[in-house]
Amino acid sequence: MGIVSHSKFHIYKNRLFSLPSPLQEADLINDQFLLDKDEKRKIEIYYAPFDYINEHAKIAIIGITPGLHQMKKSFSTISSMKDQLEDEEEILHEVKKNSSFEGTMRKNLIAMLDELQLHSYLGLPSTKEFFTTANDLVHTASMLSYPVFYDRKNFNGSRPNILKTDLLKKYVIENFVSEINMLNNPLIIPLGVNVSNVLNFLIENHHIPSHSILSGFPHPSGSNGHRHKQFAENKERMKNIIQTCFG
Repeated sequence: MGIVSHSKFHIYKNRLFSLPSPLQEADLINDQFLLDKDEKRKIEIYYAPFDYINEHAKIAIIGITPGLHQMKKSFSTISSMKDQLEDEEEILHEVKKNSSFEGTMRKNLIAMLDELQLHSYLGLPSTKEFFTTANDLVHTASMLSYPVFYDRKNFNGSRPNILKTDLLKKYVIENFVSEINMLNNPLIIPLGVNVSNVLNFLIENHHIPSHSILSGFPHPSGSNGHRHKQFAENKERMKNIIQTCFG
C-alpha cells in the first residue's frame, strides 16, 4: 500500500480542499488543474487525485484514462474528507475506492468478472467486494494516469493513437510504467483492445516484464456496443487464464 512515485497530490492538495460544493465542471476543467496539453492534437491532461497504489494486489485492472465522471467523483471524495482524514495515503485510498470506474462502467465490469467466476477463486461472494471490503486484493489504474480529454471530450484511447502521440506516450512511459513495475506480479485485466495494445508494446520493448494478462476482456463502457460479443467470444479462454492463475 502506498503512493505512486509520480504523485502530485502534495502540489494540488490545498487547491482540492478549497473547492466549492457542489462541484461544477468549470471547477475541474480549468488552468489550475491543467498538467499538459498539445494544441495541435487537441489534447488536454488534467490532474485528479488517482495517486494511490496497492503494491500487493493480486489483480490489476487497467483502464485507458479517468473520465470526467470519475474525475468529478474523485474531487468530491477529497472535498468530503477534508475534515476527517489527515494521512495522505488514507485520503488517496478512499479516492481510489470511491472513484475507480465508478458508475455504469463499474457495474458492467463487475458483471463480467463475476460471470468469469473470478470472485470464487478469491473466496468472495462477488467482485463487487473489490471496491469495498476486498479492496486489498485489487489495484485499479489507468494507462494514462490522469484525465485526458480530446477535443474537450473524454479520450477513448483510439483517436489519437496513444503510441503515435508523443505527449500521451510520455505519460505512459513516465507514469504507468513506474506504477506497474511497483506491483508484485498480479493478474492484469486490460479493459479493451487499446489498453491491450499498449501493454503488449511495453512488454515487447522491455519497459515492463511479462505478466499474466486476461487478454480479450472488453472495455466495460456502456458506449461500447461490441462488449457483449467480444466477451462471449473470449469467455472460455479468459476462464482458463483465471483458472491457471488461481486454480
